[in-house]
Formats: sequence, C-alpha cells, structure tokens
Amino acid sequence: MADDAQKNQSAKIDWPLLRTKALDVANRAYAPYSKFRVGAAALVDDGRIITGCNVENASYGLTLCAECGIVSELARSGGGRLVAICTVGNDQPVTPCGRCRQLLWEHGGANLLLEVNGEPRRMSEMLPVAFPEESVFVNPEGGTPS
Repeated sequence: MADDAQKNQSAKIDWPLLRTKALDVANRAYAPYSKFRVGAAALVDDGRIITGCNVENASYGLTLCAECGIVSELARSGGGRLVAICTVGNDQPVTPCGRCRQLLWEHGGANLLLEVNGEPRRMSEMLPVAFPEESVFVNPEGGTPS
C-alpha cells in the first residue's frame, strides 16, 4: 500500500467478509460456456455490502461481468460510492478486467480499493489515466454525471 491513509482506510474494511460474500454469490453465476464462475462483493460508503455475479451469453461480447452486477445493484439499491471490492473466479482471487475497472472507477473513483493478490490497491494504481477524469474529454453540456 502506498501510504498511511490507505492503510488506515483498508484496516476498517472487513476483507474476509467481502471475500466470503464474493465466494457465495459466485455460486449463482450463469457460466455455461466458460465454466468460470465469478463473484464480486463491494462495500458502499453507507456501510452496505452489495454483490454481483457474471452472466454469460452465447455471444461472448454480451456477457456481463460480476462487476457489472455490482454497479447495477449499487444503482438499484439506492446509489452511493463504492469503497472496496473483492472479486473471485472459480474460488480464487481475480482482478477486474479493463472494462470493469472503468465501470468501478466511475462509481468509486481513484481511491476505491481492490483486493489484488491479497493486498488492497487503489483504483488509480490499477487504472492510471482513467476516462474521463484524467482524459481530455469535455462534456459539451458541462457538469458531471449524476
């Protein structure tokens, strides 16, 4: 971890609980093609823990990753900001793909913590120069997404 503030934030997160929830929800994954069951559990800034699992499709490009389920559940259950996330695949730790890192960034920001190889790491480390905060994108209508 990069600094004391990150260590303090991570110390308040029940990583074993997030891992257990991710493992539980992975059992609900729909993965008839790859047989790779992915589950994710995230801590929201209001203390909720939300979960998601992958849902495959015969057209692989339409497959929904577990992190997509997290973002959908976040919106469905009242919004907020993601604080920490743990993702597992076939009962082993995995890191989110690039597409999901971008989704998670938008709903947790640069300081969202991901468990990577058993250690919390900031999203800013896992997705440097994220879109749009660190890009040249300018919203023609101004403001930020709500």
